[in-house]
Amino acid sequence: MPPLTEQLRRERLRILCAMKERVEHVTESALAVMRAEIPAYAVQDEHFFEDVRHQVLSHYRVQLALLAGERSFASEEVAFSRAAAMRRAREGFALEDYISAFRVGRQVFWEALRDCAGPSAAGQDAVLTLVAPLMRYMDFASTQAAQAYLEFQQHVVADADRERRDLLEQLLAGHMPTRGPLLAAAQAYGIAAHVPMMVVVAVGLDGARHGGADTAAESGYITSAAISAAGVRAARVLVVVRHGEVVAVPVLRTGTEPDEICARFEEAQRHLARDGTVLAMGISTVARGAAELPRAYQEARAALEFVPSGGGVAALPRLSPFQYLALRADAIARQLVDPRISALLDDDVRRGGALAATVRAFADADLNLRLAAERLQVHHNTAHYRLRRIEERTGRNPRRIADLLELLVALAIRDAPWETEDVQ
Repeated sequence: MPPLTEQLRRERLRILCAMKERVEHVTESALAVMRAEIPAYAVQDEHFFEDVRHQVLSHYRVQLALLAGERSFASEEVAFSRAAAMRRAREGFALEDYISAFRVGRQVFWEALRDCAGPSAAGQDAVLTLVAPLMRYMDFASTQAAQAYLEFQQHVVADADRERRDLLEQLLAGHMPTRGPLLAAAQAYGIAAHVPMMVVVAVGLDGARHGGADTAAESGYITSAAISAAGVRAARVLVVVRHGEVVAVPVLRTGTEPDEICARFEEAQRHLARDGTVLAMGISTVARGAAELPRAYQEARAALEFVPSGGGVAALPRLSPFQYLALRADAIARQLVDPRISALLDDDVRRGGALAATVRAFADADLNLRLAAERLQVHHNTAHYRLRRIEERTGRNPRRIADLLELLVALAIRDAPWETEDVQ
């Protein structure tokens, strides 16, 4: 702005002196508007507004002193607003409500200045010279307050993260907190010494769009948020980002079955995959209390070995002992499969898998071939022909329990994740 003329300076000083005389009244006007326009403020008591009154009056007096002295300002002159911002954050006010209070205070202050200026041309010209310094002050003060507000919230989040991590570490060591904040946190998640729980471990895969060093933390928290939403019946779930993995401890509340927990986490995995975060997720069997959580955690980590390379969920509660043993089969077990069976299965894959489907249907139908044919939607003679082909090529008669079991084991080993990838 151009240098002030002597006349403008005198008019400015007159306006500011008039404003100083009525500053307490203007402060009360600002409080009344805040009550009317900000719902979160409208429900507060007089003790709260005594604090707000002090803040508004302090801002107004600092502004008047700066404007009268025609000088710039330093951050320490608005240090009081940082403390107030942290109090509002601690009290649970939304940042937009706090910034709205700043907006109201600025608007009321400006209207009062215009009123003090009066209708004269000199007064109107003089009050316009106050616009720029007022805007600079309010921008600076509101920015300082917002930063303090966000810093407090970040500390709260960090403290909550530390609390969750500390709680999880105790639980994975088999210890249930007995007192203090960790016990309160455990109770908030429904965790107690003898309640049934499960452990879910999720790790990101290299092919995820959210991968990369710069976004690893963000991806972890995206995953954490999605898994938190997989809580059963809107219950909170303890979820922690830990050592490159996300660990969740869902509680089986009354009426909740393990299969329901598995379904919720499978849906979370699919939802994240659609958004580009591809996960391998392992789910443990049920831990009957906090003392069994170390075992459940190791189970969930072991289950990750069963997830295919493209991601997915391996839920131990959904596996039979037979399926689990087949999935755990090592190279020796695969070598023990008769080469004739392996050759048949490889050829069957290329031809559409009809023989493998017939073996499984025959076993599921308790060796009732007619029922198996109905389920396969083929003629009874077609199913009979397929069993004869299997016997001719492998030397195993599917009607004999021992031979059928050997065929089923070979199929299960072939369908393990590593075998599926080899076939593809």
